[in-house]
Amino acid sequence: MPISRLADRVLTGEIVLPKYQRAFVWTPQQILELLDSVLRNYPIGSMLLWETTEQIASEQTVAGLAVEPPRPDQAVRYILDGQQRLASIIGALHGGTGLWDIAYDLAAERFFQRTPDGPTGPHIVSMRQVSAAGSLFRQVGDLSPELRDRATDLYEQFANYLVPVVTLKHMSAEESSRVFVRINSTGTPMNIVDVARAGTWSPDFDLKDEIESLLRVLDAKLYGRVDTKTMLRTIAVAAGFGFSAKDINRLRELDKDRLRAAVDDAAKAAARAVDFLSTQIRTPTANALPYYNQFAVLVEVFRQLPKPSSRQYDALRRWFWLTASGEYFKGWSDTQMVPDLQAITSFANGETTEFETGAALPRSALWRRSAFSKRNAPSKLLALLLSYEDPRDLLTGQRIDVGRSLSWQNDKEFHHFFPKAFLRSRGVSATRTNVCGNLVMLTSNSNIWVTDRPPSQYLRDLADLEDEESLRARLRSCLVDEDAYQAALRDDFDTFLRVRSETLHRRLMELIGQAAGSNSQASTRVAQLLADNDVPAEDADPDSLMDEPVDRDSAD
Repeated sequence: MPISRLADRVLTGEIVLPKYQRAFVWTPQQILELLDSVLRNYPIGSMLLWETTEQIASEQTVAGLAVEPPRPDQAVRYILDGQQRLASIIGALHGGTGLWDIAYDLAAERFFQRTPDGPTGPHIVSMRQVSAAGSLFRQVGDLSPELRDRATDLYEQFANYLVPVVTLKHMSAEESSRVFVRINSTGTPMNIVDVARAGTWSPDFDLKDEIESLLRVLDAKLYGRVDTKTMLRTIAVAAGFGFSAKDINRLRELDKDRLRAAVDDAAKAAARAVDFLSTQIRTPTANALPYYNQFAVLVEVFRQLPKPSSRQYDALRRWFWLTASGEYFKGWSDTQMVPDLQAITSFANGETTEFETGAALPRSALWRRSAFSKRNAPSKLLALLLSYEDPRDLLTGQRIDVGRSLSWQNDKEFHHFFPKAFLRSRGVSATRTNVCGNLVMLTSNSNIWVTDRPPSQYLRDLADLEDEESLRARLRSCLVDEDAYQAALRDDFDTFLRVRSETLHRRLMELIGQAAGSNSQASTRVAQLLADNDVPAEDADPDSLMDEPVDRDSAD
């Protein structure tokens, strides 16, 4: 069938996209290469359609263009394979804005996406004109015969380019979704969410809608959202499988009633997990979590253990701080997921008093080496540590709105204690300046007041404005102790960073459970962690126990 005719039939509702199709994922370069292939008469592969009188949920737009609904009294052809290619042709020939503002340069013989500073002139043909012959040939009428011939070739090639079309009949909606999964194992790979959605789809069940209902649980708690893959993990484990991608794929084995039951169980547990995180850990939004995988584990904990005891809550808090302080969840693999699920069940059944994990203890070098960024795990951990101290603004002494800071809408609530400009003047690299150990919470006004002054200057000014003991108290609320304060008064960045890092490390270890006066269960847990690392407790050097965490965005 001519590709232009295929595009027209999509817009008129004769060919439609079933709901289980994934979103448009092609890059601009892929679109341009497809158009070039059509013009050069290269093969672009076949289209696979499914013809049926069965009415199933379908997309209402393609390439940002509204399409007519299928006619209820006629057979409909649903696209099983070729969506990305067909949407690209439709967008190029009928769109004309944004991603679809594509033109062809008759002189240079190339397709490109138009920009305000791009080439102009009658030799630049908008691809929308290729579907309107009169407009196209009026524009190129005064060009040279060679360029007019190229315009004619462009028009005729897109009007007449034939695409092989395979149409499947006598197939149920469920079978069509399975075919979709199998044929889309090549080309641009589908992500795990796309695969799970298509593989479980039926006319009265769409996993996308079920995941949305789960996310609305978080919305109702004003907690923000985690990613859909994390929510799929919670559904898969609630269904009796596990956390891994393989387990997610097994959701296709279940009927819709069991799937809905798993979603309902996960939703109830997710609400409890949010309550725990917001009240016990003080993460006001999902953005404050160092790792989303922590959320998946906690949802399963609260599914198996809806009402933990006070001791179990203590253990969960220790588990959170321990796993937040390292790379354990950064590359959460199948070999970790299986024992973690076993640990959840043992803990929920009361067989263990601690929530066992393979995570190692953190090292103090974490704070001296990890860059501060609102998107990485160490920075999230620093923000949570500071929030626990009820931090006070250094200039005003007022409580800092930690909820606003932990929402991470911007990072203006955080300030380099040794200002960047000052350290740059001392020859300190930007990488070393922007480490977590050099960050404190400040209001925007105080940040402006400090500007780029050396600590020795702005701290003495603060001491003159208030009594020095009040300043010391505010510093302690920002986890800057006396030794770090004295180093700052000397503008000694190296000593400040080392001492501040030790303070941050000590506070983190207290939350994990290694604190003077902490309960015996916590002390036993830390002793076990040290033993697992072959480190005598009395000789333990935290720097030897764990590698530095990195950006959570690369996680899993």
